[in-house]
Amino acid sequence: MSGIGDVVEWLMHGAPSVVQSEDVLAELCGRLTDIGLPLYRVAMFVNTLHPEIMGRRFLWQQGAGTKVSDAPYEFRDTEEYRSSPVVAVHARARSIRRRLVDPDCPMDFPVLDQFRAEGVTDYLVAPMDFSDGSIHVASWSTREPHGFSDADLAVLETLRLPLARAVEIRALRRTAGNLLNTYVGHQTGERVLAGKIRRGHVEAIDAVIWLSDMRGFTALSERLGPQQLVDLLNRYFECQVPSILDRGGEVLKFMGDGLLAIFPFGARDSGREGERSACTEALAAARAAEARIAELSAESVKASERPIRFGLALHLGNVMYGNIGGGNRLDFTCVGPAVNLAARLERLTARVERTIVASAAFAAHLPEEFVALGEFSVAGFDAPQAVFAPAG
Repeated sequence: MSGIGDVVEWLMHGAPSVVQSEDVLAELCGRLTDIGLPLYRVAMFVNTLHPEIMGRRFLWQQGAGTKVSDAPYEFRDTEEYRSSPVVAVHARARSIRRRLVDPDCPMDFPVLDQFRAEGVTDYLVAPMDFSDGSIHVASWSTREPHGFSDADLAVLETLRLPLARAVEIRALRRTAGNLLNTYVGHQTGERVLAGKIRRGHVEAIDAVIWLSDMRGFTALSERLGPQQLVDLLNRYFECQVPSILDRGGEVLKFMGDGLLAIFPFGARDSGREGERSACTEALAAARAAEARIAELSAESVKASERPIRFGLALHLGNVMYGNIGGGNRLDFTCVGPAVNLAARLERLTARVERTIVASAAFAAHLPEEFVALGEFSVAGFDAPQAVFAPAG
């Protein structure tokens, strides 16, 4: 088929003309239809390394463009997944073809009835072999009256290796991004991928600092079994993390039952309005987390367990944000007096019998939202610190 060499070369160079992964499939299908390959529907199924998603499907259909969908791990327990030809190709590591135009074509996969009803005449599912030995899958279908010709099938076989390489390159980058987002956070992960990985590479940024801690965790850890404790911690952090991320915050670190997060001003308007915006979002996240943990505590009491209580301090200041560590084992975090003060204020929550407290610097941006609790001496700071709590 004339022109297939150019398509192969484009794939072997990593599909440089497109940026987004989903656009690779759209561009590929456009090039193939331009040279005469009678495509109706093309899908790629790529496994991924993600704590919640087992893989992604890229689906191109003639006249409808490309759609991307994620499959959670729970999808593996469904009949739709178990009876899929994609699973069969994974298991057999070889292609499966069903020429639906033939009256005696085996209809051994439920999805084939749907395809035949749509007018699909030929369906090919083929493995994409990555260089690490893992198998991913691409499927090709046509509504050409006589199905794929021998020449069409030869083209698809020619594409199998270069397509796998182009997909693998992008999948590896996405995997790296997933892992960085999972373990260091999205904004921090972008900095790491941008090359900011040298020890001592730090920058001064202004941010709202969030530091929270579960009360009575030591006694709790002695009473609960290891798996029970881990399950509780996961549910406890689930009460906080989505609230932080939904409002522009970045979770930097889990420290046992403690959580360190920041709301940088750089992502918002500059100046005092940017500071107020960050404080507003952080306080909204704090109140949402407080409500969710209250629900978790109520469930714990209902199960004849002790209530779950936590303390949270909000502060605003300048921090050093970057790589700290020894040798090639680094931690991308933030440090400085502002972080230290947030930690000291969090320890005051039990003393003042409040769940959320804030520093004077934070409360000054939302004076209508806070009441003063007084001044308190805190370790490491010479002057007493004014402490505030949300009104009501």
